[in-house]
Formats: sequence, structure tokens, C-alpha cells
Amino acid sequence: MKFHEMEINQVEKVLDTDFSSGLSPEAVKKRVAQHGLNELQEGEKQSALLLFFSQFKDFMVLVLLAATLLSGLLGEYIDAIAIIAIVIINGFLGFFQERRAERSLQALKELSAPQVSVLREGQWVKIPSKEIVPGDIIKFSSGDRIGADVRIIESRSLEIEESALTGESVPVSKHIDPLKTINPGIGDMENIAFMGTMITRGSGVGVVIGTGMKTAMGQIADLLQNAQTQETPLQRRLEQLGKILITVALLLTVLVVAIGVLQGHELYTMFLAGVSLAVAAIPEGLPAIVTVALSLGVQKMIKKNAIVRKLPAVETLGCASVICSDKTGTMTQNKMTVTHLWSGGNTWTVDGVGYQPRGDFYRGDTRVHPKDEKALQQMLIFGMICNHSELKIKDEDYILDGDPTEGALLVSAMKAGLDRTNLLDEFTIIKEFPFDSARKMMSMHVKDKQGRNFIVTKGAPDVIIGKSESILWDGKTQYLGQSVQNQVQEAINNLASKALRTIAIAFKPIPANTVILSEQEAENKLTFIGVQGMIDPPRPEVKDAVKECKEAGIKTVMITGDHVITAKAIAAQLGILTNKSKVLDGNALSNMSVPELEEIVDDVSVFARVSPEHKLKIVKALQNRGHIVAMTGDGVNDAPAIKAADIGVAMGITGTDVAKEASSLVLLDDNFATIKSAIEEGRNIYENIRKFVRYLLASNVGEILVMLFAMILALPLPLVPIQILWVNLVTDGLPAMALGLDRPEEDVMKRKPRSPNEGVFSRGLGWKVVSRGFLIGIVTLLAFMIVYKQNPENLQYAQTIAFATLVLAQLIHVFDCRSEKSVLSRNPFGNIYLVWAVVSSLALMIAVIYYPPFQPIFHTLPILAKDWLLIIGLSSIPTFLLAGTFLLRKTK
Repeated sequence: MKFHEMEINQVEKVLDTDFSSGLSPEAVKKRVAQHGLNELQEGEKQSALLLFFSQFKDFMVLVLLAATLLSGLLGEYIDAIAIIAIVIINGFLGFFQERRAERSLQALKELSAPQVSVLREGQWVKIPSKEIVPGDIIKFSSGDRIGADVRIIESRSLEIEESALTGESVPVSKHIDPLKTINPGIGDMENIAFMGTMITRGSGVGVVIGTGMKTAMGQIADLLQNAQTQETPLQRRLEQLGKILITVALLLTVLVVAIGVLQGHELYTMFLAGVSLAVAAIPEGLPAIVTVALSLGVQKMIKKNAIVRKLPAVETLGCASVICSDKTGTMTQNKMTVTHLWSGGNTWTVDGVGYQPRGDFYRGDTRVHPKDEKALQQMLIFGMICNHSELKIKDEDYILDGDPTEGALLVSAMKAGLDRTNLLDEFTIIKEFPFDSARKMMSMHVKDKQGRNFIVTKGAPDVIIGKSESILWDGKTQYLGQSVQNQVQEAINNLASKALRTIAIAFKPIPANTVILSEQEAENKLTFIGVQGMIDPPRPEVKDAVKECKEAGIKTVMITGDHVITAKAIAAQLGILTNKSKVLDGNALSNMSVPELEEIVDDVSVFARVSPEHKLKIVKALQNRGHIVAMTGDGVNDAPAIKAADIGVAMGITGTDVAKEASSLVLLDDNFATIKSAIEEGRNIYENIRKFVRYLLASNVGEILVMLFAMILALPLPLVPIQILWVNLVTDGLPAMALGLDRPEEDVMKRKPRSPNEGVFSRGLGWKVVSRGFLIGIVTLLAFMIVYKQNPENLQYAQTIAFATLVLAQLIHVFDCRSEKSVLSRNPFGNIYLVWAVVSSLALMIAVIYYPPFQPIFHTLPILAKDWLLIIGLSSIPTFLLAGTFLLRKTK
């Protein structure tokens, strides 16, 4: 039903209610049965047990479980226990993460008013909001939260703050008249009050037209339930890697068993050998190291004012190609601020940030003091008197208590050195005529210390001009003729073109002891003083952040519920809107399908007057174009799109609980610039993950080839299974974790975003893994063969030599993994954690070789000093041979 188009008496008839007495208990009972309770319904929930077991469906986890089984078959129970512990810990982490993320709907439910005043059988009673039914008559006043969607039937200076639904920072004036607009958006329904919104001024009465899931808030809850959480690029890549590894492991097992049997070995012996190779192919520590690397990234992010709620979000943000950002409170300060003032042909500008009452006034480039400018001073004084807002200090910050527009007028006056308390000593308020959305103005009858009486008025400029017969011009009062009116209108249009919200100030001297009884009597024959222009200004640091994102190949898109003119002005100031980019509004979006939007979405930089459905459509269109989308926001209206985006970013200070619970990342300082730091950190973390994947897999390839080539050459096994497992978990683990702490390379924010389809082995990583692994395997086998040929009777000593060569070759190779170029391109001591990790691994290797209690466990013997020269020489070849090749290519 289009209740916003109906007359009040028609609404009463359609809802079958009585505005004078309300509903009867019988009618309420029937409507509860028909419509249900006024609650947001939750979708069918998965049980905690099923949710926990669902964490083990991931392919990489299945690979690890297979590795556990294989380790058990080898009799390596300690290793099997270590792997299963990793799997269970990862499972618990995912379980608690999902449980927390799904609290968003509960946070949404808590926005509903717990108690409302409702008219039942002629009596006003307080009841829980969940008991409201369509047709109920409810009343509300300043500070109340609306308990359901209502059609307003009485309005007394009623203003409602709807930013949680629309994104607009300015409260909306509400009235009772039918709307003529066809298909208005939520922000344009001036005769409807919505569930969860807050009354900032005045009072009113309304009839309930929607409850529960049939409210605007309910539609958002439905969107939130149905929004699909995207699998992150990291998760996709690890799944891809897991499939590759398990395929390799199975092929190796079959190959080794076949070769061994053909050579005359026992099937059981060869099966165990094949299993040991399969275990070597699987880097058991990879998921744990990925988790540790992401966790360390989370710690760094906290220091940069961002809390990561979902670990993979750090890496995902690093490959974002589009940031869809809400305007209000994210790119702007959410603090209406006067920036321009006009009176009598003169324009002044005033600087200063937010609600801080500090700033200077300028006429052109010349700094002026308002005391020296009569019209300016009078406009500021009357703007402060005709005002109910207050400025309070909390934690060394200025907080506004009251309407944002009045707060802007208050702060502009305080910047001129005016004090509200002192002014109220000079001017006594005799009577007030409150703001009314029909009159679009408010007035006060005041008296100064000299006994002079004035009417002071503020309101919409076009209305004030119509009520004025004179104007203050060059400090003198003169007749407001048509030519002067045209000049005033031109000045107002000029301010509006800058996306400024304009408030006019006027006054009227009246005889002493005059009693003003009505607004009509007070608000006529006024003297027009001037206009103050205000805007919710951009955060000063956002422009640079947008520029840096552009250099990194990341497009910033502004998505706002605000008007097109305002959105365009802010976007242009921030460098988001260029000559080539387009602007789309909500009406145009409503008439487009997702495929139609896909055709033009890459060219659009600003979306204005949008609804929650529009935001989801925008995110979906961008994702369909292959973008990794980061969606930022703070309101309830942002939550479905935040959840559906590849990564959702919520504001920590102004953000609603709903937005925070649906997000992956929360900005503690509500600063868009923090997102840039998050992107840099995310990119570096992904590069570090590539580094240790490269290191771990090259090491494993080396181990595999040592064993495989030995079998092909009909040699004894160069390594026993316990040595392979020790290398995988100890030698590989510490340096790999240290690689996760590596600092970013200098050009990390100059590169284009990675393609979401980029494979694990892209950009030459596959070749690096195979070539380095091949060389590590060859030198290890050479070391084994040289020593074994010298003394075939002492197989254990030759295996110890192979073990030491393999470990040392890997520890030298880890420094090569720090750069995509060469080991020589970065300072080897630039990552002190890696240096200590390598030293620790060397010490552990020495202990395994020389400490007697370890020797029988790991099948080692003490190595003679002369053989260390062979080990060091051979283990250096894989890294420095390729480094020399790199230098040769560079010289050419």
C-alpha cells in the first residue's frame, strides 16, 4: 500500500482503525495472529555442532588429514598429533569467526525501540515495541526511537535523524501531507517515520503501517540474511594449491611403488617409501604459517587504527581494485560546518575543522574580524540566539548536543569570539515560535539591555526573502526591491552550486511592551540580514588517500544517500570525480538491471540517493566485472552490501553495531586514509605468503627429487622418513614464519592490483619453485652419492651428509625468497627475524647431528670437519648460481 500518497482519513479507513481511540484488544489479537509480532525474523540457523564440522570441508584441511593418516602409517605419531592439532585449532578459529559475524542480525534487532506509547481504547499505554500491530496509534517525541514504520498523522516541529537508513547526516523535517512524488526513495518520504530512526526535534503521532519484516528495517534484515559471503582470493588460492599438492602426492606414491616393485623390492617396503615421499610433498606447516602471518598482520593493523575481524580480510584488502565508500562520516566529518557567509553584497569565508570553535574569517584573501563588519557580526549574534544546540567537551573533543544545522550556526558564532551565556545576559528571550516544516523557519521575540525589542528569525532563504520588506546593506537598512532580491537570489544560488546548505537570518524591531501572539504576526515585514552556507566537509586527509589509491590502481567510488549536487561537490573536492567519470542517482539505478549496470559501472564514480538494494546491485555489478570490491560504511543501510562485498569495512566510532558485525575490518578512527594503510599492509602480507609458499614448496620439491632420483638410480634412500618430517616441520617452519614478517618492498603501492584469478604459481613463482627445488635435490643427491661411493658400508653417515646438505641449501635459499628478483637485490640483514630463525635452525641441525641422545632417533652420525667443506660448497650452488645468472642478464 502506498500510504505516503494517501490523505490521513483514507489511511484511517484502509487500516480499519480509529485515530481518536486506537485499537481494541480483540482487534490487536486478530492482527497479531495475521501479521505476527513486531520483530525481525532470523533465517534458519545452523546448529553449533554442524557449523563446527563445516570448518573441516576445506580441501586444504582434507589434505592435512590425509597427511595425518600417512604419518600414522609411518609410525610417526608425534608428527600426526602435531598436524591434527593444527587442523583442530584452525577449525575452532573459523567456528568462532562465523559465530561472531552472524551476530549482525541480533544487533539489528536491538535497534528497535523497547517501549512505545500506544493508544488502546482511548488510553495511552506503554507497551513493548514487539506488541505493536498495523493500525496502532503511537506517539513519540525528541529522543525517542521509532518502534515500527508509521504514517505521520500529527507533526509538531518534527525532525527525524535517518542516517542509519539513508546515509544523510541532516535530520529530515516531517509533515502530514500526502506526497506527490512518484516512487520516492526512503530519504524523500517526509510523511513516513521508519523503525529504528531517532527523533531529534519536536513530537508527533503516527499510525503503524508496517511491522517486523515488512518495515524498511526488515527489508534490510532480509537482504542481510540472503547476502552471500564471498570466498576470499587467498582461500581460493590455497584450495587450488591443496589440489595440486594432493595430486602430486598420489602420483608420486604410485610412481615410487611401481619403480621399486619393478626393481625387485618388496611391495610393503616400497609402499612405505612412497608414503614418505607423499608426506614430503605436503607442507604440513603451511596453513599454520599462513594463519600466523595473517595474525601478525592483524597486530600491525591494530597499531594503524584498524581491527581485523576475519583473518583472510587482510590479504583480500591488499588485492582490492575498487573501494565503494559511503560519504557521510567516512569521507566527510559528519559535522555540519559553516564555510561561507553572505550579506549586503559581501561574501566571507571561515575556516576551521568540525565542531572545534576555532577559525578565521576572510573577505577574499584578507583576514577580517567580525566585530569590524556590522552585518556579519549581527548575523552571527542572531544565529547564536535563535538556537537550541550546545557544544560540549568530551575527552578533549567537541561534541554537539542538538541539531547539526543549529550546531553549525553556533560554532560559526563561537569562532567570532561570541559566547552564548554572555549573549543571553544581553538578550532576554520573551517568546519562541518553534521551527515548523510547513513554515520552514523559527523565530524568537527577544529584548536587549537597552529595552529594545526584536523578532529574530532563521529559516529557508526563499521563505525569509518572501517575508522581508527591507535588507541590511552596507550597514544600513534599505528597501528590498526586485533588483536587490535578484542579487540576493544570485548569491544564494552561488552558495547552493557549491553544495552548501543555506540558512537565512532576519530580524524586525518591534515597539516595547508589544505582545506577539502568533507566527504570522511575528514573521512579516522582516529585515533580511544575510545567509550562512554550510556543508559536511571532507576529511582533510582523504584527498591524499584517494590519490594514493589511484596510483596503486584502485578506483574509489562514492556511494551515498545524499543529494546529487552535494555528492558531486564533495567527490570533486576529493579527486574522485573527474571529467570522464559519471554520476548515477537512485532513480536511474532502479530502472537498471544488474547486467545493464555492468555495462557502465566502470565509468561511474559517484552514486547518489541510493537505497540498500542499490548498494547490493552496485557491489554485484562490480564483482561481475571481475573486481575485488571493498565496501565501507557505518549505517544499518550499509550492512547487506558490506557483507556481500569481498571485504566489508565498518566505521568504529560512528558505525552502528550492525555494520560492525557484518564487516571484516573496523576502522577505529573512522578515517578513510586508514584504508590506504590497510591496503599496503594487505599487499605486503600476500607477498610474504608468496615468499614462504615459494620457500616451502622449493624445499619439498628438493626432498622429493632426492628420493625419486635415488630410486631411479637404484641407490639406497638418501633420507629416512623421520629426517624428511623433521625438515618439513622444524627447518622449514621457523624461516617460513620469519618471511611472514618481512618488510614491504619499496614499490608495493605503485603496482596495479592483482587479478582475482591470479594463480598461486603466477608471475614466475612456479618456475622458481621447480628450478630451485631441482637444484636443491641435485646437490643433496650429489653429496650423498660422493660420500656413499667412498664408503658403501656406512650408509647412515652418507644419509647424515645428505640431511645436512639439504638443510643448509634450504637455509641459504630462504634469503633468495625475500625478493622476486635476486638474493643480491635486498640486504640479507633487513629482516632480523629471518636471521635469527636461520641461526636457530642451524643450531637445531647441529644438535640433531652431534647430540648423542638425538642420534638414534634421527639416524645421524657426527660429521667430520673436512666434509663440512663439501656440504657448504654444494648447498651454496642453488642460490648463488641463479644469482650469478641474474647479474649476467642485468649486465647485458
